[in-house]
Amino acid sequence: MTATTSASRRAEPLLGRLLAVRSRRERVTHVEHVPARQAGDARWPEWVGEPLVSRLRNLGVDGLWDHQTAAADLAHRGQNVIISTGTASGKSLAYLVPAMSEILTGGSVLYLTPTKALAADQLRAVRRLDLPQVRAATYDGDTPAEERQWVRRNANYVLTNPDMLHRSILPRHSAWTSFWRRLKIVVVDECHGYRGVFGSHVAQILRRLRRICAKYGSRPVFVLVSATVSDPAAAAMRLTGLETAEVTTDASPRGSTTFALWEPPLTDLRGERGAPVRRTATAETADLLSDLVVDGVRTLAFVRSRRAAESVSLIARDNLEEISPELPAQVAAYRAGYLAEDRRRLEKALRDGEIMGLATTNALELGIDVSGLDAVLIAGWPGTRASLWQQAGRAGRDGQDALAVLIARDDPLDTYLVHHPEALFGRPVEAIVLDPDNPYVLGPHLCAAAAEVPLTEADLAVFGPSAAEVLDGLVDRGMLRRRAQGWFWTRRERAADLADIRGSGASPVQIVETATGRLLGTVDEPSAHSAVHTGAVHLHQGDTYIVDALELDAGVALVSPATPDYATFARDITDIAVLESLRSRPLGPGELHFGTVEVTRQVVSFLKRRQQTGEVLGEEPLDLPPRTLTTRAVWWILPDEAIAPLLLKGHDLAGSAHAAEHASIGLLPLFATCDRWDIGGVSTERHPDTSLMTVFVYDGHEGGAGFAERAYAKAESWLTATHQAIQACECQTGCPSCIQSPKCGNGNDPLDKQGANHLLKILLSP
Repeated sequence: MTATTSASRRAEPLLGRLLAVRSRRERVTHVEHVPARQAGDARWPEWVGEPLVSRLRNLGVDGLWDHQTAAADLAHRGQNVIISTGTASGKSLAYLVPAMSEILTGGSVLYLTPTKALAADQLRAVRRLDLPQVRAATYDGDTPAEERQWVRRNANYVLTNPDMLHRSILPRHSAWTSFWRRLKIVVVDECHGYRGVFGSHVAQILRRLRRICAKYGSRPVFVLVSATVSDPAAAAMRLTGLETAEVTTDASPRGSTTFALWEPPLTDLRGERGAPVRRTATAETADLLSDLVVDGVRTLAFVRSRRAAESVSLIARDNLEEISPELPAQVAAYRAGYLAEDRRRLEKALRDGEIMGLATTNALELGIDVSGLDAVLIAGWPGTRASLWQQAGRAGRDGQDALAVLIARDDPLDTYLVHHPEALFGRPVEAIVLDPDNPYVLGPHLCAAAAEVPLTEADLAVFGPSAAEVLDGLVDRGMLRRRAQGWFWTRRERAADLADIRGSGASPVQIVETATGRLLGTVDEPSAHSAVHTGAVHLHQGDTYIVDALELDAGVALVSPATPDYATFARDITDIAVLESLRSRPLGPGELHFGTVEVTRQVVSFLKRRQQTGEVLGEEPLDLPPRTLTTRAVWWILPDEAIAPLLLKGHDLAGSAHAAEHASIGLLPLFATCDRWDIGGVSTERHPDTSLMTVFVYDGHEGGAGFAERAYAKAESWLTATHQAIQACECQTGCPSCIQSPKCGNGNDPLDKQGANHLLKILLSP
């Protein structure tokens, strides 16, 4: 265990409590101390009116810090601005002050957030100002129908999300005429979350919004709010299509944070091909959460999935039940899929201290006011350094010292990071990766825009350089009609339904209890193949079910209550065909390519793994139809003469390429702002389209998401880190921490760890 400083801080005793169990001490691979920061001077800009200043002073706000003032001044002067500073740096005030000032002079404001929870939290903040001129309201899927008409006609501060803007507000823009005419500011909160395909859709929704505003004679200022991101002005430009100033210097006070990197221990169990099995991050997190709750430490445990949130909460409650019957009630799970009233109740219980431990997905990563927390547990790498610091920043929001613990999953990237702290600390955060010109994204939004107001030649510049070509294709397919005045939507169906902005695919599959017919929830259709296939274990609000049958034609998964001691993991097989190489360059003795591919995937089986240990209990076949997508990929090839030394050493070429593919997929999220499950890969000794040994890594979204393109640009750094991760892993023949993949359709066979090591050395040679 290493530390950058020996200074004693209040958060260190919290870590000491977790390490009171002697066997845990070797699990901490690094401790980083982030020092406290003193506040700068606070002042009020001269243009802020006395009524607003008075209300804010009553709430304990004596002025704006320098970064808040800079952003507020820019917005007040009519300049688009992105404020990109750390968690709990008061970014909300930077937009609330100019937004409220505009409302007090007769304007209106639109606030966009990726989550309903954050909108509800911001609504509370606005109402606390108690300004009679401000008529604030949320307009989302939870808004009762009888309230929506009032919001459209009367609200001057509307809080919504991209989904509602896309599907309801923009298509029915004429019902919002007065609001559009007075619109002065559009706030895009937590914009670092708009990345990949979802971010590309949001970028086009914002372009449609700009066009509707212009129709009604308004030209609002865009104020974007983000956790620290790389090159925020460029990110804002890509998202909105507008020139944007940036504010990045943080002048807010902050308590110190003790940040521990934690690796669960290896167990005596053996997984696939005899590989050692590491204790799961879920079980480890649940134990740590239990200990902190017993000690009265208010803690958030961030996990990667809905199922994991339920599992951590369930295990922690079981642990606490053995200590005291009162303690389990202090732990709960929080995730999407709960009813709105349940989510609000949990948020209030956390703020009020009724709940001491909450296992949550990243729904609580964003700027919800949960001040007073002491510790954050992060079960597995959250995908980006920006998310890591957002989650860690949930603790210590009142300026007190805090503890954050990153608990590694048995995964190549997690293992690499807990043993390479320099990849986390003292490094800039990632750029936002999105591609608004993706034709599979742009096309549906051009149709939606034409349905809102017929498109003209002048509109093409708003939608980007690819718009003209995509429009021609839409006309050829009969989606739009070209007339002298422009392009028109002429179909009877809703054009907005063409754009699936969160990538959920067709209509969601309903999850229904077999015996009662009770609807438990839904899952998007593409995920259904992996999440609710026949035999899958499904968790819902702490209860466990087994899927009796997945009926894709009917869009229903039938489930029954059960208490299995295992979880299930779907596996698929993949074929890939090269359609077009768009770019290529030499890489070592081989070549690196980026281009368009066609991928055919089919879920063929599922594994049963023991919940606590990760031990593989068995594999069962499935009969599901294949799915095909056209997407973008990066691939590298090596000629026969380059790999001849590998074969002379007796290595298995297929196993070497397969292991290198798995490891590179595991490490790519560090370089491409994606998740391992957003990308896929294929490797082959001799691919029919290249006639050579080839390794592909592709975007798992129709048309691509920008991840493979980023991999092409960062190939040397990415593949070098992959090589280092394989070299550094302590196992002999390969394990989940280096070359084994949890979603491999071939059962992680063949794999040759040492061969992959040599193969990457050859590829990276000068």
